Amino acid sequence: MKNILLIGGTGFVGSALASRLAKADFCVTLPTRRPERARHLSVLPTARIVQANVYDEATLARLMIGQDAVISLVGILKGNFQRAHTELPGKIARAAKAAGVPRLLHISALAASTDAPSQYLRSKAAGEAALMAAYPDATIFQPSVIFGQGDSFLTLFAGLLKLAPIVPLACADARFQPVWIEDVVTAVIASLDHSESRGQTYPLCGPREYTLQQLVAYTGQVSGHPRPIIGLPFAFSILQAFLMEFLPKGPMTRDNVWSMQVPNVCAAGCTLPFGLTATPLEVVAPGYLAA
Repeated sequence: MKNILLIGGTGFVGSALASRLAKADFCVTLPTRRPERARHLSVLPTARIVQANVYDEATLARLMIGQDAVISLVGILKGNFQRAHTELPGKIARAAKAAGVPRLLHISALAASTDAPSQYLRSKAAGEAALMAAYPDATIFQPSVIFGQGDSFLTLFAGLLKLAPIVPLACADARFQPVWIEDVVTAVIASLDHSESRGQTYPLCGPREYTLQQLVAYTGQVSGHPRPIIGLPFAFSILQAFLMEFLPKGPMTRDNVWSMQVPNVCAAGCTLPFGLTATPLEVVAPGYLAA
Protein backbone atom coordinates (compact mmCIF):
# COMPACT_ATOMS: atom_id res chain seq x y z
CA MET A 1 0.00 0.00 0.00
CA LYS A 2 1.33 3.42 -0.92
CA ASN A 3 1.22 6.38 1.45
CA ILE A 4 -0.20 9.57 -0.05
CA LEU A 5 -0.17 13.00 1.61
CA LEU A 6 -2.98 15.29 0.40
CA ILE A 7 -2.35 18.94 1.22
CA GLY A 8 -5.61 20.80 0.78
CA GLY A 9 -7.41 17.48 0.70
CA THR A 10 -10.62 18.45 2.47
CA GLY A 11 -12.08 20.61 -0.32
CA PHE A 12 -14.08 19.66 -3.39
CA VAL A 13 -11.25 18.17 -5.45
CA GLY A 14 -9.38 16.81 -2.45
CA SER A 15 -12.42 15.01 -1.08
CA ALA A 16 -13.06 13.26 -4.39
CA LEU A 17 -9.39 12.37 -4.68
CA ALA A 18 -9.19 11.05 -1.11
CA SER A 19 -12.25 8.89 -1.68
CA ARG A 20 -10.86 7.31 -4.84
CA LEU A 21 -7.41 6.78 -3.33
CA ALA A 22 -8.90 5.11 -0.26
CA LYS A 23 -10.98 2.79 -2.44
CA ALA A 24 -7.77 1.84 -4.24
CA ASP A 25 -6.17 0.94 -0.87
CA PHE A 26 -3.84 3.91 -0.65
CA CYS A 27 -3.17 5.15 2.87
CA VAL A 28 -4.18 8.81 2.75
CA THR A 29 -3.01 11.46 5.21
CA LEU A 30 -5.15 14.61 5.33
CA PRO A 31 -3.69 17.49 7.35
CA THR A 32 -6.09 20.30 8.27
CA ARG A 33 -6.24 23.07 10.82
CA ARG A 34 -9.94 22.34 11.37
CA PRO A 35 -10.56 18.58 11.61
CA GLU A 36 -14.32 19.16 11.84
CA ARG A 37 -14.23 20.14 8.17
CA ALA A 38 -12.93 16.67 7.33
CA ARG A 39 -15.61 14.67 9.13
CA HIS A 40 -17.06 13.51 5.82
CA LEU A 41 -13.69 11.86 5.08
CA SER A 42 -13.29 10.14 8.45
CA VAL A 43 -15.39 7.21 7.20
CA LEU A 44 -12.78 6.33 4.58
CA PRO A 45 -11.07 3.15 5.83
CA THR A 46 -7.51 4.16 4.96
CA ALA A 47 -7.75 7.89 5.64
CA ARG A 48 -5.93 9.57 8.53
CA ILE A 49 -6.98 13.10 9.46
CA VAL A 50 -4.26 15.10 11.21
CA GLN A 51 -4.66 18.50 12.81
CA ALA A 52 -1.81 20.54 11.37
CA ASN A 53 -0.87 23.92 9.95
CA VAL A 54 0.62 23.13 6.52
CA TYR A 55 1.98 26.67 6.19
CA ASP A 56 4.49 25.86 8.94
CA GLU A 57 7.66 24.42 7.40
CA ALA A 58 8.58 22.27 10.41
CA THR A 59 5.10 20.74 10.35
CA LEU A 60 5.42 20.07 6.62
CA ALA A 61 8.73 18.31 7.21
CA ARG A 62 7.11 15.98 9.75
CA LEU A 63 4.17 15.25 7.47
CA MET A 64 6.51 14.20 4.65
CA ILE A 65 8.08 11.34 6.62
CA GLY A 66 7.22 7.96 5.11
CA GLN A 67 5.18 9.34 2.22
CA ASP A 68 5.40 7.81 -1.25
CA ALA A 69 3.72 10.78 -2.92
CA VAL A 70 2.47 14.25 -2.06
CA ILE A 71 -0.42 15.93 -3.84
CA SER A 72 -0.68 19.71 -3.49
CA LEU A 73 -4.27 20.94 -3.84
CA VAL A 74 -4.62 24.23 -1.99
CA GLY A 75 -6.57 26.80 -3.97
CA ILE A 76 -8.62 29.86 -3.05
CA LEU A 77 -10.74 32.27 -5.10
CA LYS A 78 -10.25 35.22 -2.76
CA GLY A 79 -7.86 36.04 0.04
CA ASN A 80 -4.08 35.94 0.30
CA PHE A 81 -3.13 34.48 -3.08
CA GLN A 82 0.58 35.02 -2.49
CA ARG A 83 0.53 32.92 0.65
CA ALA A 84 -1.74 30.12 -0.60
CA HIS A 85 -0.80 29.84 -4.27
CA THR A 86 2.82 30.96 -4.43
CA GLU A 87 4.58 30.54 -1.08
CA LEU A 88 2.90 27.28 -0.04
CA PRO A 89 3.74 25.26 -3.19
CA GLY A 90 7.37 26.30 -2.78
CA LYS A 91 7.35 25.17 0.86
CA ILE A 92 5.73 21.86 -0.08
CA ALA A 93 8.24 21.21 -2.84
CA ARG A 94 11.25 21.99 -0.66
CA ALA A 95 9.94 19.77 2.14
CA ALA A 96 9.18 16.91 -0.27
CA LYS A 97 12.62 17.14 -1.85
CA ALA A 98 14.37 17.27 1.53
CA ALA A 99 12.44 14.22 2.74
CA GLY A 100 13.15 12.27 -0.44
CA VAL A 101 9.48 11.84 -1.34
CA PRO A 102 9.46 10.01 -4.72
CA ARG A 103 6.53 11.86 -6.33
CA LEU A 104 5.03 15.34 -6.12
CA LEU A 105 1.81 16.26 -7.92
CA HIS A 106 0.37 19.77 -7.99
CA ILE A 107 -3.07 21.04 -9.00
CA SER A 108 -2.77 24.50 -10.54
CA ALA A 109 -5.17 26.28 -12.90
CA LEU A 110 -5.68 26.55 -16.63
CA ALA A 111 -4.54 29.92 -18.05
CA ALA A 112 -2.11 30.50 -15.17
CA SER A 113 0.45 32.99 -16.45
CA THR A 114 2.87 35.57 -15.13
CA ASP A 115 1.20 38.23 -17.30
CA ALA A 116 -2.41 37.21 -16.65
CA PRO A 117 -4.82 40.02 -15.74
CA SER A 118 -5.82 38.59 -12.34
CA GLN A 119 -3.92 38.04 -9.11
CA TYR A 120 -5.39 34.53 -8.96
CA LEU A 121 -3.84 33.43 -12.27
CA ARG A 122 -0.54 35.24 -11.70
CA SER A 123 -0.17 33.67 -8.25
CA LYS A 124 -0.91 30.23 -9.67
CA ALA A 125 1.85 30.70 -12.26
CA ALA A 126 4.28 31.90 -9.61
CA GLY A 127 3.40 28.86 -7.50
CA GLU A 128 4.16 26.52 -10.38
CA ALA A 129 7.55 28.20 -10.83
CA ALA A 130 8.37 27.98 -7.12
CA LEU A 131 7.38 24.34 -7.01
CA MET A 132 9.37 23.33 -10.10
CA ALA A 133 12.44 25.26 -8.92
CA ALA A 134 12.60 23.08 -5.81
CA TYR A 135 11.27 19.84 -7.29
CA PRO A 136 11.86 19.72 -11.09
CA ASP A 137 10.30 16.25 -11.44
CA ALA A 138 6.92 17.39 -10.13
CA THR A 139 3.81 16.79 -12.23
CA ILE A 140 1.46 19.75 -12.67
CA PHE A 141 -2.20 19.65 -13.67
CA GLN A 142 -4.03 22.72 -14.98
CA PRO A 143 -7.77 22.04 -15.00
CA SER A 144 -10.41 24.31 -16.47
CA VAL A 145 -13.39 24.91 -14.20
CA ILE A 146 -14.35 21.62 -12.53
CA PHE A 147 -17.93 20.40 -12.30
CA GLY A 148 -19.56 17.54 -10.42
CA GLN A 149 -21.67 16.69 -7.39
CA GLY A 150 -20.96 19.26 -4.70
CA ASP A 151 -19.19 21.75 -6.98
CA SER A 152 -19.24 25.51 -6.41
CA PHE A 153 -19.84 26.30 -10.07
CA LEU A 154 -22.98 24.85 -11.67
CA THR A 155 -24.49 24.15 -8.26
CA LEU A 156 -24.00 27.81 -7.33
CA PHE A 157 -25.78 28.93 -10.49
CA ALA A 158 -28.63 26.49 -9.84
CA GLY A 159 -29.16 28.04 -6.41
CA LEU A 160 -29.13 31.58 -7.79
CA LEU A 161 -31.52 30.68 -10.61
CA LYS A 162 -33.95 29.21 -8.12
CA LEU A 163 -34.17 32.56 -6.32
CA ALA A 164 -33.72 35.20 -9.02
CA PRO A 165 -36.44 36.00 -11.60
CA ILE A 166 -33.80 37.60 -13.87
CA VAL A 167 -30.05 36.98 -13.93
CA PRO A 168 -27.74 39.97 -14.57
CA LEU A 169 -24.62 38.05 -15.55
CA ALA A 170 -21.08 39.40 -15.37
CA CYS A 171 -18.70 38.30 -18.14
CA ALA A 172 -21.44 36.47 -20.02
CA ASP A 173 -19.11 35.85 -22.98
CA ALA A 174 -16.31 34.35 -20.86
CA ARG A 175 -15.24 31.01 -22.29
CA PHE A 176 -14.82 27.77 -20.34
CA GLN A 177 -14.18 24.12 -21.11
CA PRO A 178 -15.52 22.41 -17.97
CA VAL A 179 -13.98 19.12 -16.89
CA TRP A 180 -15.67 16.50 -14.70
CA ILE A 181 -14.25 16.01 -11.23
CA GLU A 182 -13.97 12.25 -11.73
CA ASP A 183 -11.92 12.77 -14.90
CA VAL A 184 -9.57 15.08 -13.00
CA VAL A 185 -9.18 12.54 -10.21
CA THR A 186 -8.59 9.71 -12.68
CA ALA A 187 -5.86 11.67 -14.46
CA VAL A 188 -4.10 12.59 -11.21
CA ILE A 189 -4.10 9.01 -9.91
CA ALA A 190 -3.07 7.60 -13.30
CA SER A 191 0.00 9.85 -13.32
CA LEU A 192 1.40 7.90 -10.36
CA ASP A 193 1.82 4.89 -12.66
CA HIS A 194 3.27 6.86 -15.57
CA SER A 195 6.92 7.72 -15.04
CA GLU A 196 6.88 9.87 -18.18
CA SER A 197 4.62 12.33 -16.32
CA ARG A 198 7.53 13.49 -14.17
CA GLY A 199 8.37 17.10 -14.92
CA GLN A 200 5.32 17.48 -17.16
CA THR A 201 2.38 19.89 -17.12
CA TYR A 202 -1.04 18.68 -18.25
CA PRO A 203 -4.02 20.92 -19.10
CA LEU A 204 -7.31 19.22 -18.23
CA CYS A 205 -10.46 20.12 -20.15
CA GLY A 206 -13.77 18.59 -21.08
CA PRO A 207 -14.72 17.83 -24.69
CA ARG A 208 -16.67 21.04 -25.36
CA GLU A 209 -16.26 24.80 -24.97
CA TYR A 210 -19.07 27.05 -23.66
CA THR A 211 -19.66 30.70 -22.86
CA LEU A 212 -20.65 31.48 -19.31
CA GLN A 213 -24.10 32.48 -20.53
CA GLN A 214 -24.54 29.10 -22.22
CA LEU A 215 -23.57 27.32 -19.01
CA VAL A 216 -25.97 29.36 -16.87
CA ALA A 217 -28.79 28.86 -19.37
CA TYR A 218 -28.13 25.12 -19.46
CA THR A 219 -28.10 24.97 -15.67
CA GLY A 220 -31.48 26.69 -15.58
CA GLN A 221 -32.87 24.27 -18.12
CA VAL A 222 -31.80 21.07 -16.36
CA SER A 223 -32.53 22.36 -12.84
CA GLY A 224 -36.06 23.31 -13.80
CA HIS A 225 -35.52 27.06 -13.25
CA PRO A 226 -34.92 28.71 -16.64
CA ARG A 227 -34.52 32.47 -16.32
CA PRO A 228 -33.87 35.43 -18.63
CA ILE A 229 -30.16 36.25 -18.63
CA ILE A 230 -28.86 39.77 -19.13
CA GLY A 231 -25.17 39.99 -19.98
CA LEU A 232 -23.46 42.90 -18.25
CA PRO A 233 -20.80 45.05 -19.90
CA PHE A 234 -17.35 45.01 -18.32
CA ALA A 235 -17.82 48.15 -16.20
CA PHE A 236 -21.05 46.82 -14.69
CA SER A 237 -19.44 43.40 -14.18
CA ILE A 238 -16.74 45.05 -12.09
CA LEU A 239 -19.36 47.03 -10.14
CA GLN A 240 -21.45 43.92 -9.46
CA ALA A 241 -18.37 42.03 -8.27
CA PHE A 242 -17.32 44.95 -6.05
CA LEU A 243 -20.72 44.94 -4.32
CA MET A 244 -20.59 41.16 -3.87
CA GLU A 245 -17.25 41.49 -2.08
CA PHE A 246 -19.14 42.95 0.88
CA LEU A 247 -21.20 39.76 1.28
CA PRO A 248 -19.85 37.15 3.75
CA LYS A 249 -19.91 34.43 1.08
CA GLY A 250 -20.15 36.57 -2.02
CA PRO A 251 -20.01 34.45 -5.19
CA MET A 252 -17.72 36.83 -7.11
CA THR A 253 -14.89 39.32 -6.70
CA ARG A 254 -13.31 41.86 -9.03
CA ASP A 255 -10.32 39.55 -9.36
CA ASN A 256 -12.67 36.80 -10.59
CA VAL A 257 -13.89 39.19 -13.28
CA TRP A 258 -10.32 39.85 -14.37
CA SER A 259 -9.66 36.09 -14.51
CA MET A 260 -12.59 35.67 -16.86
CA GLN A 261 -11.02 38.06 -19.36
CA VAL A 262 -8.77 35.14 -20.36
CA PRO A 263 -10.40 32.17 -22.17
CA ASN A 264 -10.37 29.19 -19.81
CA VAL A 265 -10.08 26.65 -22.60
CA CYS A 266 -7.51 24.15 -23.82
CA ALA A 267 -5.64 24.37 -27.12
CA ALA A 268 -7.39 22.92 -30.14
CA GLY A 269 -7.01 19.15 -30.27
CA CYS A 270 -5.93 18.87 -26.64
CA THR A 271 -7.03 15.65 -24.95
CA LEU A 272 -6.76 14.22 -21.46
CA PRO A 273 -3.42 12.52 -20.73
CA PHE A 274 -2.74 8.80 -20.45
CA GLY A 275 -5.30 7.87 -23.09
CA LEU A 276 -8.24 9.03 -21.00
CA THR A 277 -11.47 10.29 -22.57
CA ALA A 278 -13.20 13.37 -21.17
CA THR A 279 -16.84 13.00 -20.10
CA PRO A 280 -19.34 15.47 -21.61
CA LEU A 281 -21.03 17.89 -19.22
CA GLU A 282 -24.43 16.84 -20.52
CA VAL A 283 -23.88 13.25 -19.36
CA VAL A 284 -23.23 14.19 -15.74
CA ALA A 285 -24.83 17.54 -14.86
CA PRO A 286 -28.52 16.55 -15.08
CA GLY A 287 -27.93 13.89 -12.45
CA TYR A 288 -27.10 16.40 -9.72
CA LEU A 289 -28.75 19.61 -10.97
CA ALA A 290 -32.22 18.26 -11.66
CA ALA A 291 -34.82 19.67 -9.28
